[in-house]
Amino acid sequence: MGMFCRQCEQAAKGTGCEVVGVCGKNEEVAALQDLMLYGLKGLAVYADKARALGAKDETIDKFLIEGLFTTVTNVDFDAVQIAGKLRKCFDEKEKAKGLYEKAYLAKNGSAAPAIAAGPATWNIADSLPALVAQGKEHGVKTQHSDPDILSAIELVNYGLKGMAAYTTHAYHLGKKDEDVFAFYHKALAATADPSLGLMDYVTLSMEVGKMNIQVMGMLYEGHADHYGAPVPTKVQLGTRKRKGILVSGHDLRMLEELLKQTDGKGIDVYTHGEMLPAHGYPGLKKYSHLYANFGGAWQDQYKEFQNFPGAIIFNTNCIQRPADQYNDRLFTWGEVGWPGVKHLTGWHFDDVITKALEAPDLPDAPSKEITVGFSHNAVLGVADKVIEAVKSGAVKHFYLIGGCDGAKPGRNYYTEFAEKVPKDCMILTLACGKFRFNKEEFGDIGGIPRLLDVGQCNDAYSAVQIALALANAFNCGVNDLPLSFILSWYEQKAHVILLSLLHLGIKNIKLGPALPAYLSPNVLKFLVDNFNIGQIGNVDDDLKATLA
Repeated sequence: MGMFCRQCEQAAKGTGCEVVGVCGKNEEVAALQDLMLYGLKGLAVYADKARALGAKDETIDKFLIEGLFTTVTNVDFDAVQIAGKLRKCFDEKEKAKGLYEKAYLAKNGSAAPAIAAGPATWNIADSLPALVAQGKEHGVKTQHSDPDILSAIELVNYGLKGMAAYTTHAYHLGKKDEDVFAFYHKALAATADPSLGLMDYVTLSMEVGKMNIQVMGMLYEGHADHYGAPVPTKVQLGTRKRKGILVSGHDLRMLEELLKQTDGKGIDVYTHGEMLPAHGYPGLKKYSHLYANFGGAWQDQYKEFQNFPGAIIFNTNCIQRPADQYNDRLFTWGEVGWPGVKHLTGWHFDDVITKALEAPDLPDAPSKEITVGFSHNAVLGVADKVIEAVKSGAVKHFYLIGGCDGAKPGRNYYTEFAEKVPKDCMILTLACGKFRFNKEEFGDIGGIPRLLDVGQCNDAYSAVQIALALANAFNCGVNDLPLSFILSWYEQKAHVILLSLLHLGIKNIKLGPALPAYLSPNVLKFLVDNFNIGQIGNVDDDLKATLA
């Protein structure tokens, strides 16, 4: 089979990429990522069986989440790097198999029954072309012949992928949970179980959403434990005349290590994209050389990074094909990879620092300031004022306008929506979708800013906590609050956040620009019937409906 991928919002023709990914991955990389998912399912089958017998291995658990993270959109485009991970995947699968067989023998006194078919029987090929050929045999559509069951399986797959990114970040901060690891194995193994039906997978997808709330909570705690809870903070935009390193991605632990290693070396560290909220953490903003935020959302990097003469490093997803002007001073780290770009492992960034010191100074071009740091701790700290503003009528409605940004036409909807929100309404925002409007002036209501930047995409956890606190204060359900969710999505982290919101029973979500291509008509009907989820439309009509 040839390439077929429909896991992101920009799926070609709204159905799927079949020649080359809109994200930039080629057929070779797509096949290797499909094989990675297939291999991880085999690993999960054995790890799940072993765990049921009391046998586990944290190296297996850790590899599974990192392997899933590798297959998230805009993470790893390096075929050679993925091939190396596939060999590791096979080794970990065999280790899990050994764990299971040993535990079974110890408990039952006889050899474990053999698994006759499926991903647990996968044997790795011995060359890159052969691995690609294997991957083409295990593409998206091979997972099930029924389009509705396939769609529900994809709901689970992509949810686990998105959750794996958050679990990896939490793990870097020392946050891990046995129940979470066990769930990954159970859920991924279930996607390879031919005895399960449509509603089994629909139910499992809601369980993924539930577990993701726990994972996002772990990640929030990891950030807060290490760096303190975010506080409202003004962030400089633009650059100043010094050496510079630009950090793009989501991983705050990596940023912290870089800040430590650049301290006192005459280098400013800049955030890009989803690193922007780092400026709100006391434990990070204490570094005076964490200077500013440069650029906007991920899809603008190709043109913007050409104007940043310093070193650049990506620590998570959202990388795209680099321009020649900055390719030689670009680095990848963690699960990220791009062919020909130097990849760093571990927690030492000497190569990045050396490149920054060799590069020219950045231009002296400061811009305006914006404010970040409105996590649930900060917002709930003034909850009495917010609640009183609602009771007095000063605040009529809340809007959560956030999610992923992207290059596909139609995302100007979110800018227009934010601009047209009435002055007596407040806007919560998170993730990189906010770059569409976060430099605009929205004013305040009773001293509280109308635009509250909650943080990264994973800080949907904070948005949920704010909503639950308001519902508790007004003694009502979240769906009874004057609160509307206007969401943009691009990749699998946004997908799993949507599953989390659905698990909480939140209805009437507006999603766009396009609805997921992997939703079959019947699965989409289920979501509409049960949650009244809908695609964004005309701004004026959608806004009017929320205020009706």
